[in-house]
Amino acid sequence: MPPGWEPDHDIRRGNHVIHNLHAHLVFVTKYRREIFNDDMLTRCEEIMRDVSESFGAELREFNGEGDHVHLLVHYPPKIALSKLVNSLKGVSSRYLRAEYTDRINRIGTGSVFWSPSYFAGSCGGASLSIVKDYIESRKRPT
Repeated sequence: MPPGWEPDHDIRRGNHVIHNLHAHLVFVTKYRREIFNDDMLTRCEEIMRDVSESFGAELREFNGEGDHVHLLVHYPPKIALSKLVNSLKGVSSRYLRAEYTDRINRIGTGSVFWSPSYFAGSCGGASLSIVKDYIESRKRPT
């Protein structure tokens, strides 16, 4: 390795791939009900961290407000993001509904905890304009 070279720990390696994929995910509670308190958010983070690890992904950041949560997930390309989201929402819903039954029933979301929709945005690395410029600047053979 060259002197002064430091490896980038965000770049992961597999047998046939080198990758650095991050997604910003936002999940909203059913009817945008203000369900979460600090204790529930802490538990939700624990659950989502465990689910992420079971997929070979890493939950880098987590936070939330009364009616939604934000996640920053570093994940491998073999994972379909929709499958990870489905598991994150499904498992967290089951655990939170079982552990905070009184609070959830009092607020009233019915039999569903999360809204069926979610936000997913790719993030990290160079901006789109830089990547576009780089691709355009490649020398095409004549």
